Amino acid sequence: MKTYQYILLTFAAFLTVGCGTTEQKEITKLPSVPVKVAQVNASESAGYIAASGKIEAGQNANLSTRMMGNVTKVHVKVGDKVSKGQTLINISNADLIAQKAQVDASIIQAKSGLKNAETDFQRFKSLFEKGSASQKELDDMTTRFEVAKANVEAAEQMKKGVEAQFAYSDIKAPFSGVVVNSFIKEGMMANPGMPLIALEDAKNYQVVASISESDISGITEDTKAMVYVKSIEKEFEGNIIELSPSAQNTGGQYLVKVAIKATDEALRSGMFVNVKFAANSTETETSQIMIPTSALIQKGQLTGVYVVTDDKIAILRWLRLGRTYNEKVEVISGLGENEHFILSHEGKLYNGAKVTF
Repeated sequence: MKTYQYILLTFAAFLTVGCGTTEQKEITKLPSVPVKVAQVNASESAGYIAASGKIEAGQNANLSTRMMGNVTKVHVKVGDKVSKGQTLINISNADLIAQKAQVDASIIQAKSGLKNAETDFQRFKSLFEKGSASQKELDDMTTRFEVAKANVEAAEQMKKGVEAQFAYSDIKAPFSGVVVNSFIKEGMMANPGMPLIALEDAKNYQVVASISESDISGITEDTKAMVYVKSIEKEFEGNIIELSPSAQNTGGQYLVKVAIKATDEALRSGMFVNVKFAANSTETETSQIMIPTSALIQKGQLTGVYVVTDDKIAILRWLRLGRTYNEKVEVISGLGENEHFILSHEGKLYNGAKVTF
C-alpha cells in the first residue's frame, strides 16, 4: 500500500514540473509589443526660465454711468466688435431735459436782470459825473451790476453741468475693441457706479506670468520671451513691458507682464500659457535633455519613462524632472545621451516586455 502511494506522489510531482515548464514556454513566447521610440539627444543651449501665466487684454474696462435712469436701448451684444466713440447703451434722460429747461429759463432771467442792472449803472454813473448822484448811490448800482453778471455766469455754469450729465446717458466705447460681457438689459434701472458692459481691446494682448524668487534675478526688461498657447498649439514672440519689484502681495511670486507680438484671431483673453524667458548670462548654458511629456509614465508620486535595451526589452526607469515648456519636459537625471526611450506603443506595455520598432 505504501509503495502504491509513493508511486502516485512521484507521478503527481512529474505532472507539476511538466505544467510549470509548459507555462514558462508560453510566457517566453509572448508576442513583441510594437512601439515608437526616440533617441535622447542632449542639446547645448542657453538656459531658460519657464513660467506659467494667463493672457489678458492690454486694455479693458467695465463701463458704468453716474446717473440713475431706465435703460432705453442696448445697441450691442457679447462678441460684437465696436469702434471708439460708438454708442453702446442709451439711458433715459427725461429728468435732465427738464433740468436743462429750468436752467435755460434761469439764464434768460439772469440776462434780463443783467441788462437792467447795466442800464441803471450807466445812468447813475452819468449822474454822478454831473454831481446829481451820490457816491453811495453809484456804489449800490455798481454792486447790483456785478451781482447781475455773477448770476448770469452761475446760470451758464449750471447749464454746462447739466449738459455734461447728458454724456452719462449715452454710454460710448472709450476705445476700439470687443464686448466681452453685458450686465444690463433694456428696461432695467441703471444706478451710479453700476457696471453695464465690459469691453476689451482684442488686438493688444499681454501675458501676466508668475516668477519665483530664485528665478527673478535672471530676468530684466530686455529679456526675450516666447509664449506658447497650448489650447491653439501656437507660439508667439513677446517682450517684457512690466517687471514687478515686489512679491509682498502676490504670495512670494513676482508678476511679469509680457506683450505678445501677434494679431492671431484665435487668441482669447483668459487662455493659459507657458512662457519661456531666455537666460541673460552665459553662465546658465547647460546640456539639456528634453523629452515629450506624452512619453512619461506616472505611478503615484513617481514619474518615469520606458527605455529600450540593446536586446529590445522595455525597462521602466524613474526620472528626476525639471521645467516643462511647450509639451516637453527637462530631464535632470535618469536618461543618458543616445539612449532610446518609448514614445508610444500598441497593446499592453509592461516592465520587461519584448518590443519591436
